[in-house]
Amino acid sequence: MADLKPRTTTTTTTTEISFFETFLCSAFAACFAEFCTIPLDVAKVRLQLQKKTVTEENGVNIPKYRGLLGTLATIAREEKLSAFWKGITAGLHRQFIYGGLRIGLYNPVKTFLVGADYVGDIPLIYKIIAALLTGALAIIVANPTDLVKVRLQAEGKLPAGVPGRYSGAINAYVTIVRQEGLGALWTGLGPNIARNAIINAAELASYDQVKETIMQIPGFHDSVFTHLLAGLGAGFFAVCIGSPIDVVKSRMMGDSTYKSTLDCFIKTLKNEGILAFYKGFLPNFGRLGSWNVVMFLTLEQLCTLPTEMLILFCFVRFPITAQESFH
Repeated sequence: MADLKPRTTTTTTTTEISFFETFLCSAFAACFAEFCTIPLDVAKVRLQLQKKTVTEENGVNIPKYRGLLGTLATIAREEKLSAFWKGITAGLHRQFIYGGLRIGLYNPVKTFLVGADYVGDIPLIYKIIAALLTGALAIIVANPTDLVKVRLQAEGKLPAGVPGRYSGAINAYVTIVRQEGLGALWTGLGPNIARNAIINAAELASYDQVKETIMQIPGFHDSVFTHLLAGLGAGFFAVCIGSPIDVVKSRMMGDSTYKSTLDCFIKTLKNEGILAFYKGFLPNFGRLGSWNVVMFLTLEQLCTLPTEMLILFCFVRFPITAQESFH
């Protein structure tokens, strides 16, 4: 994320936004973007979890899910519209923790790397390193929420008549700990750290850099249109760089038959080819592109609110609770 704009006071002075305020802004913006775009994430996960052979029709192997629109139509037809918000509670848990930490820590870490007295535009390499570090740290804390979200989204691929394993997010946390142990909540942590660190670097550093570059073009300034363009650029870079890791992460979390990250990578490559790592590329880009636009647009506006209004807005208008709204 680009440097947050200082909050203007009623006098001629300005005050820098605090870490707590940045965390609240980031957490709310990430949760709002998650709620708006999670149907695309469900489609992406289904495509990534899909094996090469699913059904047979006249001797030809036909996959159940084909393309973004085909996947969305199949899910809506077979599971109803509520299926698109499976895992939304865990998704909001994840974004509140992960989104708040990775974005909230980005500017402090970036400043630490270059020094508090540094003047001028921060070099891209420091932006990338800062985003890698904050992405890795945030997902270590938030991995259980990511695991539960993927498990809930994968429920829809169970055969007809087979009951789901979990009734909702909270039930999933309890069931996983009871049946698989506490450590199971950090299943897939390795690829998840790699995936989120890399994607975080692609998103935050590219948004930071693209926004900075656009604002140097005559006629452009720190506006909603600039935020929109920078958000789309961040989403595109994130998908191009992180898609292979994202596929491995989804399969590791959704299918317990893989022994390790390397085993998952090798089996996927051997059985399905290199293109398998870009399964769900279009829905992934649709998801991340729109997610980044919504998140950064919301974040940039929230950061201009006074502290009292920000707290009221985040916890009254969009509370993060354990309510099982969709299951």
